Amino acid sequence: MNGGDTSWDEGRDDERDQRIAELEAENERLRKIRDALIVRVESGSSHKPEPYAAFEHSVVLAEQVRERTEALNQAMEELKDSNKALSRAREEAETTRQRLSDAIESIADGFVLFDHQHRLIQSNSRFRSYWRHAGVNPPEPGTAIVDMKQQALTCGLIVEEHSHPDSEGVVFLLSNGRWVQMTERPTREGGLVVLYSDITDVKNSEMARRIKALEESERWIRVVTDHVPALIAYVGADLTIQFCNKVYEAWYGRRGESPLGKHLVDVHSPELYERLMPHMLEVLDGHNVTFEFEETGERGEERYMLRSYVPNFDEQGDIIGFFVLIRDITERRKTALALEQAYDNLERRVKERTAALTGLNNQLRQEIGERAAVEARLRDAKLEAERANLSKTKFLAAVSHDLLQPLNAARLFTSALQEQSFGPKAEGLVRSVSTSLDDVENLLGTLVDISKLDAGVIKPDVTAFDLRDLLNNIAREFRQMAVAEGLTLDFVPSSAVVESDSQLLARILRNFLTNAIRYTGHGRILLGCRRQEDHVLMQVWDTGPGIPGDKLSEIFQEFKRIRPEGAPADKGLGLGLAIVDKISRMLGHEVTVSSTEGRGSVFSVRVPLGKLLPKRPGTDESRLPLIDQGLGGARVWVIDNDHAICEGMQTVLEGWDCQVVTAVSLADLERQLDPASSPVDVILADYHLDNDETGVNVVAAINGRRQTPAPVVMITANYTNELKQHIRDLGHVLMNKPVKPLKLRSTLNHLIRCGGRVGP
Repeated sequence: MNGGDTSWDEGRDDERDQRIAELEAENERLRKIRDALIVRVESGSSHKPEPYAAFEHSVVLAEQVRERTEALNQAMEELKDSNKALSRAREEAETTRQRLSDAIESIADGFVLFDHQHRLIQSNSRFRSYWRHAGVNPPEPGTAIVDMKQQALTCGLIVEEHSHPDSEGVVFLLSNGRWVQMTERPTREGGLVVLYSDITDVKNSEMARRIKALEESERWIRVVTDHVPALIAYVGADLTIQFCNKVYEAWYGRRGESPLGKHLVDVHSPELYERLMPHMLEVLDGHNVTFEFEETGERGEERYMLRSYVPNFDEQGDIIGFFVLIRDITERRKTALALEQAYDNLERRVKERTAALTGLNNQLRQEIGERAAVEARLRDAKLEAERANLSKTKFLAAVSHDLLQPLNAARLFTSALQEQSFGPKAEGLVRSVSTSLDDVENLLGTLVDISKLDAGVIKPDVTAFDLRDLLNNIAREFRQMAVAEGLTLDFVPSSAVVESDSQLLARILRNFLTNAIRYTGHGRILLGCRRQEDHVLMQVWDTGPGIPGDKLSEIFQEFKRIRPEGAPADKGLGLGLAIVDKISRMLGHEVTVSSTEGRGSVFSVRVPLGKLLPKRPGTDESRLPLIDQGLGGARVWVIDNDHAICEGMQTVLEGWDCQVVTAVSLADLERQLDPASSPVDVILADYHLDNDETGVNVVAAINGRRQTPAPVVMITANYTNELKQHIRDLGHVLMNKPVKPLKLRSTLNHLIRCGGRVGP
């Protein structure tokens, strides 16, 4: 703009100078005419004309001189007025130019003006200060915009550059640590105005929010691991401890110092370090390692530890560290040694007494007494083992609930974050947190399941059911996972009726499909059934790399994974097929596998056919959850004694356009509304509430007051068949923790559209 005003002022100055020159020339011409007329009059008297003619001629000449003089005076006045107007215009132009410069200088942002050829005309001091801070002279007027950008990159003024199609302009990180956003606006003459706005405070605020979210996620992960009764750590490739839980820190913390960040050689005694070194070298070579060692604590106590090392691979397949899981098996070891010693003593004594049986009847009676005493001790040992098993069962029930509560809340908050619109970096962080929670959930779920199966906590609930719903739901669930990995999942439906536990059978099929997707690089996966006389053969086919024949029996062992050479690393623990083996033995179903290297594998489970019982009134087994088409302002009550769960559930449900009321108890709900008359579409209730209150009792009290009972979704971490049957008899929907947001949304949509009751 400043350059355009200067050109206009110069044009006006040239026009006035030209006008002044023309007036001066005209004035000079008139003077010459006047002088010529005077000379002519004076010279005419020498010719001595007639007096009257001479007088008349002089009068005419005088009149002409007077007119020319008046015209000359008027032109001189106009010239003076023009000079005054020109002076005023110059003063106004200078004032306007100064005001414009002051306005540009007063702008808090960096300001740069380019002409129609995109060459620098003017900039303010804020823009020039960026260059001076970097130790570089600001660009001179006339510098092309391309050259200016190249100079900024070359001299180090610009450290980072970020752009996004949805952003208003490009964002730069300058050498002084400040963030600026560049916006460009064209001028009317074809030039360009560029503003550099300082957004450092906005960037710092955004970074603080991200750091806070990551710290909250890390806190939840640490809470989970600190409550696991095992020593958990992560060791980098340089053998330094990068993470450990409280149990690990309590055992290996020497003199009250945390082992976190220390090299293993500084954490373990030299003797123990030398014993561990071969196993660490093996895991850093890419192998899973499990072994047992006797260790001595800082106070001299001896413990027997079962160690498992699992390598961690990066995206390129390189080992960047390994996970450490250590379980204290001292008591189990002592019990085993005591039983072994008791059996050895018993066998030795039986042989001694048998040799002297012939003539030593009295000694025989004594031997019988001793054997009876040994048997009593064995019975006592058995009772002690059963009590230990019962204690383990109670612990598993408690740990399932306590571990899954914060994990459930984290899952809900992460799902709500994924539905919000952030920048690409923030969305990447949210996806990373969600992936980490998936890994933690899978790890904890798998470890708890293995422990429950070993402890005999899980009891099969064998009934006759139609395979149609089970297979449809599993196929729908894994089809999206397969597409995400670039695979095709084909599904052959079946309406066969089988005798089994539907949830445990679904777990077997899910583990088959998870392995197929994990190890199949490209191609397709097939899920289907084949009838064989009085059985159904349920199979999962894949086009993966196959399994060597001598490894087929090893894949069902705990922490055993068969990974082909060159295949990408995965985060599994090698427990999926071990769980399949334990469940199939519990159900009495035969599991087989056949494989051809380079072509693929087939995993099969053989399930007996069954016969459906007559349907109970009010049930509709053929109905499937409908595809979610929006909840459209559904009114939902959430009852949970955990405030974090309430907050997370409210965030997720309101993101689905639901009207949500949360309460920690029935009394809390009554303080907010009248449960008997307030409108509600679905009630979400946690089974375990405070003060020995259950969600079943709360919803019973609510529906007992209402004219029309509201549909209920009961949420719990209790997996017992008794509770499942109880909820089924009440006509409620049962969901286990941690709740999957997609499954919850599908269930709510189904309940609202179909009237709520799904039958037992």
